[in-house]
Amino acid sequence: MPVIKLATREALLRRRVRAHLHELGFTKNANGTLVPPSLNKEGYRDLHMPQREERLESEAAFLEAHGSSLIDNFAYGGTIDVNRMQIRLELIDSGTWQSNLFRFATLLWSIPVSYGFGRRMRYLVWDDYTEKLVGLFALGDPVFNLRARDRLIGWSSDDRGERLVHIMDGYVVGAVPPFNRLLGGKLIASLMRTREVVDTFRQRYGSSEGIISGNAKNAHLVAITTTSALGKSSVYNRLKLNGVEYLSSIGVTDGYGHFHFPRELFEEMRAYLGAKKDPYANNHQYGDGPNWRLRTIRRALTLLDMDPDLVRHGLAREVFFGHVADNAFDVLRGKRKHPKYDSLLTAAEVATQSIERWMKPRAMRDSSFSKITHADILNQIHSSMSVIPGPVLHNRG
Repeated sequence: MPVIKLATREALLRRRVRAHLHELGFTKNANGTLVPPSLNKEGYRDLHMPQREERLESEAAFLEAHGSSLIDNFAYGGTIDVNRMQIRLELIDSGTWQSNLFRFATLLWSIPVSYGFGRRMRYLVWDDYTEKLVGLFALGDPVFNLRARDRLIGWSSDDRGERLVHIMDGYVVGAVPPFNRLLGGKLIASLMRTREVVDTFRQRYGSSEGIISGNAKNAHLVAITTTSALGKSSVYNRLKLNGVEYLSSIGVTDGYGHFHFPRELFEEMRAYLGAKKDPYANNHQYGDGPNWRLRTIRRALTLLDMDPDLVRHGLAREVFFGHVADNAFDVLRGKRKHPKYDSLLTAAEVATQSIERWMKPRAMRDSSFSKITHADILNQIHSSMSVIPGPVLHNRG
């Protein structure tokens, strides 16, 4: 196999990057610099489409092997009775059928979800009346740099390094069909702030060691952050039960990231860095620094004599912050060591209030949920990639 000269590799990779970004809608300004497209919600989905196609292609074998059995965990719309719903949280572990169900359900998201990193707590949310899946959420380590969060708390970089351990990020949050038609997403988001979640965090991570700092941490879950998938969020806004605000909007992200550089292109960048013997080619262990993938892309773009700010995709996501502890700010600012959870409810109590506030009124106004079938759910997964095989289902609803 012929050895490609480094200069030739650079030229090919440079053209590959430009062609990919042009395909996504990036344009040149008067100075010849690539700028991201102007985006509405449909544009956000289009910008994520290569990433979604890549994810579905990688999951084709999984879908073929498990799709027919896992779909039976989803409700037919006609079987749902919001007056009889009984909500239960299930914490799941890797390597279980529940983990497979979580993986399957996330393929319904129009924006591919992260796998999370570091500390992780993943939950399925069940309706024990129908014995079917309502939704899911996952909490993981938050991003190290988040301007809106750090400004709200008033953190210096030292403060953040010391007390970020008390925050988790909701990196997957949502209801699945048909419950999503009943504002079930608001129920799922509210369940992140429950006693069961706090207790599990304490058991798993209360005496953990900071991965980056290496120091012992007396960790308490006092706050949760999450970000919208498509600009403004209708699920997280006005998320309040009995006067307690579960999530509040605190700003937007800066519109930087790496999702618009697909895995294949990223691996080409890594190979190029490897050929130049650059440490970023393989410096990918968690703890080597925040967001290694983003830094690796910036490094490759710089060495290619391209603008490293091409990592700016322009998709500003709304950032939300939720107090889990009543004195969350005091703990995060170092004024108190011990959190107070006087207003914290159990999952059953949160579910009762959520169903009354959001789901019952929606069921009375809109009956479209009752028409959802398994075929509809599978079509939602397969719609963007017709080459992916799927189980054959008869419409029973």
